[in-house]
Amino acid sequence: MTSRHRGADALVRALARAGIRRVFTLSGNHIMSVFDAALDAGIALVHTRHEAAAVFMADAWGRLTGEPGIALVTGGPGHANAVGALYTAAMAESPVVLLSGHAPNGQLGTGAFQEMRQAEIAAPLTKLALTSASADDIARDLGRAIRTARSGRSGPVHLSLPTDCLDGEAEDNLPGAEVFLPDPMALDAATADAMLERLRRARRPVILVGPGLMSRKAREATAMLEHVAQIPVIGMESPRGLADSSLGAVAPLLAQADCVLLLGKRLDYTLKFGRPPTFDAACAFLQIDGDTEEIARSRSAVGARLGASALAQPLAAAETLARRASAAPAAKSAWLDDVRAALAFRPDGWAAATSRQSGRLHPLEALLPLQAVLDEHPDSVLILDGGEFAQWAQACLSAPNRLSNGVAGAIGAGLPFAVAARLAKPDAPVIAIMGDGTFGFHPAEIDTAVRYGLPFVAIVGNDARWNAEYQIQLRDYGPNRVGGCELLPTRYDRVAQAFGGYGELVTSADEILPAVRRAIASGLPACINVMLEGQAAPSFAPGVSM
Repeated sequence: MTSRHRGADALVRALARAGIRRVFTLSGNHIMSVFDAALDAGIALVHTRHEAAAVFMADAWGRLTGEPGIALVTGGPGHANAVGALYTAAMAESPVVLLSGHAPNGQLGTGAFQEMRQAEIAAPLTKLALTSASADDIARDLGRAIRTARSGRSGPVHLSLPTDCLDGEAEDNLPGAEVFLPDPMALDAATADAMLERLRRARRPVILVGPGLMSRKAREATAMLEHVAQIPVIGMESPRGLADSSLGAVAPLLAQADCVLLLGKRLDYTLKFGRPPTFDAACAFLQIDGDTEEIARSRSAVGARLGASALAQPLAAAETLARRASAAPAAKSAWLDDVRAALAFRPDGWAAATSRQSGRLHPLEALLPLQAVLDEHPDSVLILDGGEFAQWAQACLSAPNRLSNGVAGAIGAGLPFAVAARLAKPDAPVIAIMGDGTFGFHPAEIDTAVRYGLPFVAIVGNDARWNAEYQIQLRDYGPNRVGGCELLPTRYDRVAQAFGGYGELVTSADEILPAVRRAIASGLPACINVMLEGQAAPSFAPGVSM
């Protein structure tokens, strides 16, 4: 005879079977049975201060570990607070599952407490959005959600959990562990060989990869592919497209490419939809993607110039391409050397950059010293969140693990990212670069970090304005038509201290590195509040802009 227990118990046991070790959450009426059930399942609950922060943490966890990141929030307004963060996860192709409490199915349409059409709200931002119909469905629905989030082009999924499903009796009949695994979408050897042959026939081939291939593991795979095939591989994860400062002066060379493989990279606005002058009118395209809709979108954009396509999971495809290419490694390529040099280009004189304002630093004065800290550990984490200041950081800093606000272009994730990064990488430095506008979204997550003992260092570039928008006004409308972008020169370091963290104010370049060292030594989540000279983001490619 099959025993029965609560739907909430079925949920947490299914999470445990899926290998989930922790859930990022904020409490609320609808999900208290899940909190209760988690006590017996050995699943850690990381209790945040805002529902969107819980999703951002799940996003960072997914990107850094490759595991599904799980966020759990209450229904109604709690769900609504969380949904906005799904866009960042979707554009970053992060395997996130948002679990939301929900009004009871038996009361829908009657004016139930916090009744809301939650799945419909989440649907445009997710690969799948569904609501459990019964307690017996919860474990199977969770399996479907995790599998979908991890399969093909990975991305967020939403599952709403009505309270009568969570509190009702469910069969003690969990799905097998295989239910939670991604669908196999390998690239077959013949297709890989054909793609490589077309690239090798080209004079100036390029492989473009999207945000789903920007994790440390994926970058190792694409670096191997570049090495054995001698074809440049360029990773893109910025809303600024080819104007992303981390890409140096590569845009003019990309315009010379005669064959481009889109490996998990959307042919979207970041690539000007494949049109001239970003690409030569005769440039041929190949595509490997985990989503048939993306292949259809490319075909609509470039027509017959899409010479071949294949449906496969991008990381698995990159690994297959590297293996097949290694069977006959290519000769050293001058074209690859040219592209690498363009990507590495930075103007002379950066190391000597200084601010023109007393008591404020040029972005490079604030950022360049940080590389020494990032170089001290083989698993360090660099977080980039914001507009102009973060673009300077993308241009001059590197780390084995890098998280950014990504193609979504939405700021505010930096502090939640740092909390999750510390959990994912407990022994490595975690340095989060953000503007003052960014800091204002989720400063209370310093409280979360203090409660859980999760130190990191947030470098806040404080120019007392929304500088990205100010620069747009200045550029497009002139100096006499700027406004609505002002902020106060707030002491964000004292905000961190008030939450129990560490804080320092920095007003001169020689203070940066000692302040960061003291912050790390404090063992606390820290804010280094850098008074900054507001500068437009660096641009290295003439004529290339957002």
